[in-house]
Amino acid sequence: MWNIWILVVIVTTVQGRYENVNIKQDWWETAIFYQIYPRSFMDSDGDGIGDINGITSRLEYLKEIGVDVAWLSSIFKSPMHDFGYDVSDFYAIQPEYGSMEDFEHLLRKSKDLNIKIVLDFVPNHTSNESEWFIKSSNKDEYYNDWYIWENGHLDDHGQKQPPNNWISVFRKSAWTFMPNRDQYYLHQFGEAQPDLNFRNPVVVDEIKNIIKFWLEKGVAGMRLTSVNHIFEADKDMYGGRYPDEPLTGKPGLGPDDYGYLDHIYTQDQEEVYDMVAQFRDVFDAITIRDNLTRIMMTDANTNIKSAVRYYGEGIHSGAHIPFNLALIEDLDKDSDARDIKYTVDRWLTYKPLKKQANWVFGNHDKSRIASRFRPELVDAFNMLVLLLPGIAITYMGEEIGMVNGFVPWSDTKDPRACNTDDPVNFIEISRDPVRTPFQWNNGKNGGFSSADRTWLPVADSYEQLNVANQRSAVRSHYQVYRTLTNLRIRPAFKFGRYESLALNSDVFAFKRWYNDDSYVIVINVGRSDHIVNLTAFDLIFGQLEVEASNVLSSRSYSDNVQATNLDLASDEALVLRMQV
Repeated sequence: MWNIWILVVIVTTVQGRYENVNIKQDWWETAIFYQIYPRSFMDSDGDGIGDINGITSRLEYLKEIGVDVAWLSSIFKSPMHDFGYDVSDFYAIQPEYGSMEDFEHLLRKSKDLNIKIVLDFVPNHTSNESEWFIKSSNKDEYYNDWYIWENGHLDDHGQKQPPNNWISVFRKSAWTFMPNRDQYYLHQFGEAQPDLNFRNPVVVDEIKNIIKFWLEKGVAGMRLTSVNHIFEADKDMYGGRYPDEPLTGKPGLGPDDYGYLDHIYTQDQEEVYDMVAQFRDVFDAITIRDNLTRIMMTDANTNIKSAVRYYGEGIHSGAHIPFNLALIEDLDKDSDARDIKYTVDRWLTYKPLKKQANWVFGNHDKSRIASRFRPELVDAFNMLVLLLPGIAITYMGEEIGMVNGFVPWSDTKDPRACNTDDPVNFIEISRDPVRTPFQWNNGKNGGFSSADRTWLPVADSYEQLNVANQRSAVRSHYQVYRTLTNLRIRPAFKFGRYESLALNSDVFAFKRWYNDDSYVIVINVGRSDHIVNLTAFDLIFGQLEVEASNVLSSRSYSDNVQATNLDLASDEALVLRMQV
C-alpha cells in the first residue's frame, strides 16, 4: 500500500473560509521547500562558484531552520549560457558543481538529516551544444526531427526571414537560422535553447527515461519548469505553416518584446495537459514500487485557469504541486490588504478542492521581498508563506531578508538582460540581482567563497545582513523564521481550517484553527498605525497571546493583547493565539 492517507473536508465561502482537515498526510503535503540556486549558495573549492559539496556542508543549516526539502535549481551539464537551463547532458552533473559522486554524497547526508532533495528539470528544450541537437542539425536519421525545424521565407527584398512572428521569452525572434540545414529552429527562450519536438514519441520516451534515472538515483522528486511551452500549435491544422500570433496592443512594447504578442499558439496547448499526466505516471510507478511518494512539481507562468489545470483533470493525475505564482506575479509594492486577500483566496477557490495549495513569494527569477516590497515586510510575508494552509516554498536568503544586490552592466551575466543591448535600462529585467551569493557572515565574500572574485558580486549589505549576525541576535528575521517553522508543526497549521479578512485597506488577517486551538495572524502592510477588532472572526474574543512578532514590533512572545482593540503599528505583523 502507498504511504499516502487522505481524508479531506473542504468548505469555501465568500468570507474566505477554507477547511482542509487531513487525518494523516503524506510527507510532502505540508512540507517546507527551500530553493537553492547552487551557483550562489556555498562555494567549497574557492573558484567563486557555488557547488554541490558546498550545499552538503550547509545541510545542517537547513535542518536548523526547519526545512524539509532542498530543491536545487538545475545542476545538469550545461554550457551555462542560461546557467543550467540550457542542458547538454541530462544524465551528467555540471563539472563546475562537482561530480556524480559528490551528488550521491549529498543524497546520503540529506537522508541522514531527513531532508529530501528535489531537482529542477526543464523538458522543453536542450542546449544547442547537446549531442542531440548537433546530430539533428546535421540531419542524422535518428535525431532528424527531435527539434522544431521549419523553412523560412523570402521578403520583398529577397532576404530570408523567419517562418513567422513568434518572439522569444528572452526577446527578439524565437527562430534562429541554421545554415547546415538551411532551416530555422524554434527556441522559445534563448537561441542557445532549442525546443524539443514533443510530437515525436521517441523524444517523449527519452524525457521519461531522464525522469526515471534521477528518481532511481534517489531524489524525492523533480520540478518540471516551463511545462506550458512544451507544445506549439500543430501546423498541420493551419495549412502546414505555423500561424502568426496576434498582437496584444499593450503600450510601450515593440516587436522584439515578448509581451508584444498574445501567445495563443506557443503556451498551454491542450496536448500539454495529457503530457503532464504521462509524466505523472512515471513518478507514480516508482512511488508504488518503492512505497515512497516521489513528487512531480510543475512550473507554468500562465493565467490561473490554466495553472490549476496542471493539478490534473478527471481520472488523470497531474502534478502533485503545480506552482502557485500568484503571490509573485499579482502583488507588488502598491498592493494592499484587499489585494492580498483576493490573491490568496482566489487560488484556494480555483484549485481543485482535494488538492494541496502551495505558496511562494520569491525565486531566482524575481526580485526579493525586501526589494520588491520593503525590508520592513519580510517577516510578514514569511508569515504568509509559512502559515497559510498547504506547502511553503522559500527562496534561499528570504529567511534572513536578503536584498537584491547591485550588478553593473560590466558584470551582468543574465542572458535576458544582455539581450536588451541596453547598458542603462537592463537592470529592469536582469535576474542577476536576486542571484547574488548567499550571505553567511561578515567575512570575505560574505562567507560564500574564499575566491578573490565571485561569479556575481556579493551584495553590499552582507557585512550587516548575514546568517551569523542574525543567529546571535535576540530579534532577527532568522529568529522569526525559526519561530514560524516551529509553529507550523502544530495541528492548527498542519491540519487546521482557514478564514481571512481584510480588516481595512492596510490590515490583512487570517485565522487558523483545529478543534479549540485557534490562531490569528494579523499583518499591517501600510505605513499608518491602526486599531483593529479581531472579533470580526467567529469565536475570537477576550485576550490573545503573542506567539510570534516581526522584528520591528514592540511586542514579544507571551505578551497579551485585546481582541476588541488591537493597536497595530505600521508594518507590524503578529501571530496571536486564542487563550482558552
